[in-house]
Amino acid sequence: MFTGIIQAVGTLSAVEARGGDSRLTLGTGKLDLSDVRLGDSIAVNGVCLTAVALPGDGFVADVSRETLSRTSLGNLSPGDPVNLEKALTLSTPLGGHLVSGHVDGLGRITAIEPDGRSWRYHVQVPDELARYIAPKGSVCIDGTSLTVNTVDGARFSVNIVPHTQQETIIRTYRVGTGVNIEVDVIARYLERLLLGDGAARSGSAISEAFLAEHGFLK
Repeated sequence: MFTGIIQAVGTLSAVEARGGDSRLTLGTGKLDLSDVRLGDSIAVNGVCLTAVALPGDGFVADVSRETLSRTSLGNLSPGDPVNLEKALTLSTPLGGHLVSGHVDGLGRITAIEPDGRSWRYHVQVPDELARYIAPKGSVCIDGTSLTVNTVDGARFSVNIVPHTQQETIIRTYRVGTGVNIEVDVIARYLERLLLGDGAARSGSAISEAFLAEHGFLK
């Protein structure tokens, strides 16, 4: 688990193809690795990866075909900056929200607007993720915990204050940039709980008909 508070911006140093999978070597910049051991988890752009080697100035991680297909990691090139966060401990301040490091899908930046001293970013997400995103709820973009400002269908906006702009890769975003999206884990489990016994049936999902059948609509 993570908090969505980025601890450092690192750099992808190398990518090695391995039979459909990839092995990434990452420089970690100011991230303190003194307490990191082999097998520990580190979030890279919001993707939970396992450290399989610690060369001293960074770490090495394997990325499965599934992760490459569902996240933006497969689009990275050596030299690209990445958001980094070590796994939380029981003594870690929960400054953001509970983040699992399991990306739900890819979003895309559709607009960037100045908003006072901040910047407002508009993000389009896949239609199937729209139901999990609510105004003033939490969302994770490339590992950064953010508050949703507005929602319009499958598009939402967030405000990025100067500190977050400076300390994360958000400052590199342009219109069209693809970003990793993790919705609030509570919303995902709430949906499954509402299904009750129906969750065990293949293809079950919350629909208008389901809500009406169970008394949620009148």
